[in-house]
Amino acid sequence: MFLRKSVQTLSQRYYSTSHIKTVGVIGGGQMGSGIAQVLAQIAKRNVILVDLNKAVVEKSLIGINGFLQKSVAKGVITEEDKQSTLKRISFSDDLNSLKNADFVIEAIVENTEIKCNLFKELSKICKADAILASNTSSISITQIASNTNNPQNVIGMHFMNPVPIMKLVEIIPSLQTNDATLKTTMELAAEMNKTTTLSKDMPGFIANRLLMPYINEAVQALHEGLGTREDIDTTMKLGCNMPMGPLTLADFIGLDTCYSIMNILHTQLGDKYKPSPLLKRYVEAGRLGKKVKHGFYTY
Repeated sequence: MFLRKSVQTLSQRYYSTSHIKTVGVIGGGQMGSGIAQVLAQIAKRNVILVDLNKAVVEKSLIGINGFLQKSVAKGVITEEDKQSTLKRISFSDDLNSLKNADFVIEAIVENTEIKCNLFKELSKICKADAILASNTSSISITQIASNTNNPQNVIGMHFMNPVPIMKLVEIIPSLQTNDATLKTTMELAAEMNKTTTLSKDMPGFIANRLLMPYINEAVQALHEGLGTREDIDTTMKLGCNMPMGPLTLADFIGLDTCYSIMNILHTQLGDKYKPSPLLKRYVEAGRLGKKVKHGFYTY
């Protein structure tokens, strides 16, 4: 009863996103590029996409342009839509370009120390009232927020890959996140045409707390010789109505990302979540999945 009243009270309060004119996105990989595209194309926001690697910045521009061009070819958007979207996105290799951003979304490597150091730096660069969101899929938002000067403005915003296609965003408030930050973030996600779910700040949140052990168990089944990769994937697709087999899905996510998340779950939740030895070996061998054209399958 108390929770229901709290939610009703929150929904009745008005926090406008009209002041969110410019959104910074950090990380020019597939996730960051997708987030930037949807912000510009659907939410009609000006976006500054930042990556310290100039080659990644250039690749991001090519990727966004290519995705939009396919949409034009399919008749989903017009050439004018494409051009207006691209005009809203600027690219940079300097974090200081985010000093006037109203909202910043981090989408870099899934590493606690690196993310915490980044948020510490952002806290020095960005406006005091800027909302700082992390796209982390497993790391504590409370821990990340504790590295900033305004932890009440920090929140988790976990997008699903590929961002322009997947509808869900998990929203994760930390212990410090205030109501204004939560409501503004949920409204911005809605303006991106995303459905939101609210997760407690615990390892893996909802999606990866359930998904990663499933993938890890499939890897372990392969390791034990329970079935071939094809048999395991086909069984789950045709027998359990999954849209994609777990090993194929792992390749699409990135085996390094899967391994990193499993390590976080294992460290914080116990041996039930211990990564499969085969997953570790694939990561050590550099077979990280589709992004390097070699994982459980070759591409």
